[in-house]
Amino acid sequence: MDTRHSQPVRIALIGSGRIGQVHAANVDRARGAALQVVADPVLPGAQAVTARHGGRAVTDALDAVHADDVDAVVIASPTPTHVDLIGACLDAGRPVLCEKPVDLDITRVDGLRARARTAAVPVALGFNRRFDPHFAELHRRVTAGEVGPLEQLVITSRDPEPAPAEYLRVSGGIFRDMTIHDLDTARWFVPDVVAVTAVGLRQFSDVIAGLDDYDGAVVTLQGAGGESVTIINSRHCAAGYDQRLEATGPSGTLSVGNVTDTLVRSSTAASGDAGPAFQRPFLERYRQAYAAELEAFLDAVRGAPLTCPGFEDGRAALLLADAAETSARDGRTVAVDLSA
Repeated sequence: MDTRHSQPVRIALIGSGRIGQVHAANVDRARGAALQVVADPVLPGAQAVTARHGGRAVTDALDAVHADDVDAVVIASPTPTHVDLIGACLDAGRPVLCEKPVDLDITRVDGLRARARTAAVPVALGFNRRFDPHFAELHRRVTAGEVGPLEQLVITSRDPEPAPAEYLRVSGGIFRDMTIHDLDTARWFVPDVVAVTAVGLRQFSDVIAGLDDYDGAVVTLQGAGGESVTIINSRHCAAGYDQRLEATGPSGTLSVGNVTDTLVRSSTAASGDAGPAFQRPFLERYRQAYAAELEAFLDAVRGAPLTCPGFEDGRAALLLADAAETSARDGRTVAVDLSA
């Protein structure tokens, strides 16, 4: 008899905002998991989550991490808290799944690196796109050699509209906030990136330009084996959340198009083969990915190998984001060494 789920994994959730609510709902739905405690300095936010999904609400994150009835921690609090909370989880021997990025400052990330690399518990980073079923299927088929040796990977990622200015002001900029997801996806296919070339674009948003940031970007990565990855980003897209992936090699091309709510299409005198708009919220587009990510983390908590991106993946993505920022600002290709 399978007894892996006989004792639920008791989860402490840090942060009750938008992403925290997604994690809380997934813990509530997961087989063999229980939401034990939710911590947020704004207590009514935590109480609202526990009213829907169970557990108790507290204001102190460290109280949640060190609670005797907690087995693992999910961190969905603001980025500046991540390094300290991961460190607290390591001190307490708690497996931890932390939303991206580890931090906006690579120095702070490196200050925790040695402890994370030698940790006796799983340390997972929330790059959930690796768990999207469509992207995962493409990755499996590329890895199986269906297109031959990978030559070119094209990642298209456009948001429906920019985030609020108050968020963008503290986000770390487009490369550390938005492109960082695509940089991790790139490394999933091409782990050893050796050079980054980026162009930052100011095409439509005076607000973003006023923050000395970019509303779009094109990033090219070069792999040690000669592979090329092109990332196309924009902070707006009239059709919705534009998420596509294309992999090409000498034997062919594999691609993933956009997800829509229905496959029904319409042909009339006014338009031919018209389909519905792309899914607009990223939480809708990646709903399955968030759930699968949590399940993989729970498996690791129970003793299975960690299949989520780990601390080193989070560090590598931030290094590439920093290199992209430097490249866009200075107008030059930046060499990187992710193995150092």
